[in-house]
Amino acid sequence: MARDQIDMRPIEKRDELVAWLAAGCKPKADFRIGTEHEKFVFTTDGHNPVPYDEPRGIRALLEGMKLLLGWEPIMEGENIIGLFDVTGGGAISLEPGGQFELSGAPVETVHQMCRELRAHLAQVHEVAQPLGIGFLGMGMTPKWSRADMPMMPKGRYRIMTDYMPKVGKLGLDMMYRTCTVQTNVDFSSEADMVKKLRVSLALQPVGTALFANSPFTEGKPNGFLSFRSEIWRDTDPARSGMLPWAFESGMGFERWVDYALDVPMYFVKRGDKYIDVAGQSFRDLMAGKLASLPGEHATISDWANHLSTIFPEVRLKRYLEMRGSDSVPEKRLASLPAFWTGILYDDASLDAAWDRVKDWTAEERQKLRDDVPTLGFKAEIRGVSVQELARQTLEISRAGLARRNRKGRAGNDETQYLAPLEESVARGITPAEELLEKFHGPWNGSVEPIFSEYAY
Repeated sequence: MARDQIDMRPIEKRDELVAWLAAGCKPKADFRIGTEHEKFVFTTDGHNPVPYDEPRGIRALLEGMKLLLGWEPIMEGENIIGLFDVTGGGAISLEPGGQFELSGAPVETVHQMCRELRAHLAQVHEVAQPLGIGFLGMGMTPKWSRADMPMMPKGRYRIMTDYMPKVGKLGLDMMYRTCTVQTNVDFSSEADMVKKLRVSLALQPVGTALFANSPFTEGKPNGFLSFRSEIWRDTDPARSGMLPWAFESGMGFERWVDYALDVPMYFVKRGDKYIDVAGQSFRDLMAGKLASLPGEHATISDWANHLSTIFPEVRLKRYLEMRGSDSVPEKRLASLPAFWTGILYDDASLDAAWDRVKDWTAEERQKLRDDVPTLGFKAEIRGVSVQELARQTLEISRAGLARRNRKGRAGNDETQYLAPLEESVARGITPAEELLEKFHGPWNGSVEPIFSEYAY
């Protein structure tokens, strides 16, 4: 999340939480596409992590971007921790280990997203090159240990760092050593939200396989194709997973609110201060009965911030977030919004995708999600491989994008962005398997070439 919400209106009833989510509904004509992508920041000399405060560090990178772009700084105390475009809505933020994130502005087409992305990468190169900084798109750092990772000066991350080891073994790896690419989509009604949520949850393992790109840990193959996805299976079960209840009758905004209320909080923010309430109940905050903040009541900001600390495979805010994919090199970044836009923003494609997955059981969906990090395209559901399922869903997406018929400046529609995915499916190998082929072949058992061949 790029920046914490600031809306101090008090919340008194559960219905207000439901209404806040429902306010995300918008006419189809107003649907937008949002893309967020994280990238590792490394020193071009030595391929090491980049600390925050050194002369050629993350702070200097952000200060340089502020001067170049003219965006508003996001501050925490004396530290710049991000930037915000007050005119277009885009933002730059930091993940816990210094991963550099662009939260793109909401745009109408994948073409616009692609132009924004190219501009962003050109801008960060301009600032980063004199600092001796490079950027890498992978799901997990291929080289660095947990101990190697710096910590960014953000209060919420200090609280999460203390809490994670209490609820899972790999939460700190998720925070400090992984990167994702994410697509955000709109919905027109509660029923539209539910259908899109169900389709995208069921198909999220396909997105994981298509973008599987984290086969190395500390310089060696780790036995997975998407270790980032595997990490989420042992991070915090209370706030992650495939949400089987979302497929039950009665699913809607109220059901999501009840789920979110059951997820323990991390923090409450008052002014610039993060107050550690990790493990405590949002219900108690609403009632003014929080042990560490007696008499303090919840606000809209608290609710929005709490929702940003829930990490299922698909997340509901006032839009839906597709969260299952590893970060990837530049040529594939536009493929994720194209894939989901073609499926979710065309009625016939959404119906076709729902017909494909509607009979799957919760156990089948879970097994598929559990198998894909290791097996990728070779995972199966009901005797159908993920490779074949990916081929079918890409056909559905391509048809949806063709019907959308949004043309770019060169006259091409958005189907062009599916090409890297279709090529992977045709070859039957994920990006991770391509990397492993090189590791065991021309790279002679070294991950160092990644920092040149796969850098942005």
